[in-house]
Amino acid sequence: MSAHQSKSSFSEKSTPMAFRDTVKRAEQLVETSMKGNDASHDAPHVWRVRDLALSLAREEGLSSNPDSMEIVELAALLHDVGDYKYLRDPSEEKLVENFLEEEGIAESKKIKILNIIKGMGFKDELAGVGNQEFPPEFGVVQDADRLDAIGAIGIARCFTFGGNRNRVLHDPAIQSRLDLSKEHYMKKEEQTTVNHFHEKLLKLKDLMKTKFAR
Repeated sequence: MSAHQSKSSFSEKSTPMAFRDTVKRAEQLVETSMKGNDASHDAPHVWRVRDLALSLAREEGLSSNPDSMEIVELAALLHDVGDYKYLRDPSEEKLVENFLEEEGIAESKKIKILNIIKGMGFKDELAGVGNQEFPPEFGVVQDADRLDAIGAIGIARCFTFGGNRNRVLHDPAIQSRLDLSKEHYMKKEEQTTVNHFHEKLLKLKDLMKTKFAR
């Protein structure tokens, strides 16, 4: 069977072996595309999110649906590929979409994966995406990413990112922005590392969507 035939059959109904091959290639994409990132958004972060997402998915009862588990794993693996904070070239915005196309992922799965990735960020929650109805796969992937943003790992990641961007650590004259819009949140010049805790990280526990993440 040719590679094209294999991917064509996978697009209709994946086999466990075919899907594991896709996962391996997704892992390779993560390692190559995120190689230059600082440790706050590197491959180990992705591995942690993938493991957390699969664990949450099992706790939320998704393990009985193979399609749901595949969507969760691929969305978790690819969620930071082409992240706007690290773009070196505009073409990188299409890395995930191109990968899913090349792998022959079924259109229904591809749409769900892309919707999770495009809507799971905190900035998107500020824009109102988080207030809409969401599929269970969305909740487990988003919560997994947020669990890696709190606690000891989350604190370390926050200071790592701030140091890498030469962000002001703390300035009493710069007040935290409590009423944020998506556009306001993304204005880098207004941010300090300590304020980031008040503006985002300390809010995450109340924004978790799954029972087991809460």
